[in-house]
Amino acid sequence: MYLDIEGITNLVKEFEKDTKAIKDDLFRLCWFMRGGLTVTESYLLSPEDREIMGKIIDDNLETTKKTQMPFF
Repeated sequence: MYLDIEGITNLVKEFEKDTKAIKDDLFRLCWFMRGGLTVTESYLLSPEDREIMGKIIDDNLETTKKTQMPFF
């Protein structure tokens, strides 16, 4: 596949956007884990692991809302 300079620039911008989204996801997981997961450890997680952990967090947040229990 051949890309001109504009195509390369767009691809780099897309990669930068994807990288930022992954970092945001990892830092949020670490925050929700309250020290149970370090940033270094989070980088070792597979995309599937991050998805599963995110689902667990979402479920727990929903339960907290329904029960009106304090979260923070």
